[in-house]
Amino acid sequence: MRPQEEVLLRKSVRFLLVTAVLCGGCSHRVANYEKATVWSGAADERTSAADQLSVASPTPMSRGTGGTVFAAPRFVAVRHNLEIVEGGSGLPKSIEAVAEFCGTIQCEVLSSSVTSETAGLSPSGNIAVRVAPQDLNKFLEFVGKQGNIAQHATESEDKTAAVVDIEAKLKNQTDFRDSLRRMLTKQDVSVADLLQIQEKLAEAQAELDSETTQRIILANETEKVYVEIAFRSDRPTSGRSSFAAVGEALRSFGSVLGDSLAALITAVAAIVPWLIVIIPGLWFLTKSVNRFREWRLAAKAARTAE
Repeated sequence: MRPQEEVLLRKSVRFLLVTAVLCGGCSHRVANYEKATVWSGAADERTSAADQLSVASPTPMSRGTGGTVFAAPRFVAVRHNLEIVEGGSGLPKSIEAVAEFCGTIQCEVLSSSVTSETAGLSPSGNIAVRVAPQDLNKFLEFVGKQGNIAQHATESEDKTAAVVDIEAKLKNQTDFRDSLRRMLTKQDVSVADLLQIQEKLAEAQAELDSETTQRIILANETEKVYVEIAFRSDRPTSGRSSFAAVGEALRSFGSVLGDSLAALITAVAAIVPWLIVIIPGLWFLTKSVNRFREWRLAAKAARTAE
């Protein structure tokens, strides 16, 4: 082989080796890059899945269809207290009008009272109702037309815990009653067991009726608004003369005199037992003082005689 050919062959081999090394390094870098990309994508997918799971997972006791979170219902008892000042003498008619208007909407009258005008007192009245929330504004607007609203106070009380508790008791008690009823239908129940089951069933039914009544009361308090209205008249009372105080004093003369005599009798009754001790003690004290004085005078006279 010629020297020139050997040199050319060596250069070709070197070129092939360098090319192979370079290609191997490039392929290694590409493989590492692809591997890193795959692991990064998998990590991103896992992170995204974890985030979606934490967002979509509902809280306990509030899980809905499709992972939707629902807020627990609240039961609030609302109470309104109003004071209406009526300028004329139509206070009883105003209360009657409010009661009649209550019958035209979703409202029920709980109590109503009217105090007539007397010599020293102005007429007054009171009415308490329960009205549906959707008719509350309509009812308050009508009440405001009966006079001037001097005071309007609003109170609210959260009854959610009480409602949840009584509903849980109702469910448990209903299940217990139904299980007792199923036991009565069995064929192999003895007479003694039958009597005991009937006794337990009567107790369970009585307790269930009591809890149902409590739930109805809570429903009235939370599903309707309690409104209490106090009516008073700002019209001054008539017929009160300047001698009205004298007449009231004369009317109370008998009772005051009787109270005074009763107090005097009580005082005398309290003192009489002590007189049994006080009178002999005073007599003995007086006697002792007199004897001491006589002794001193006798002693003084004896010294004078000497």
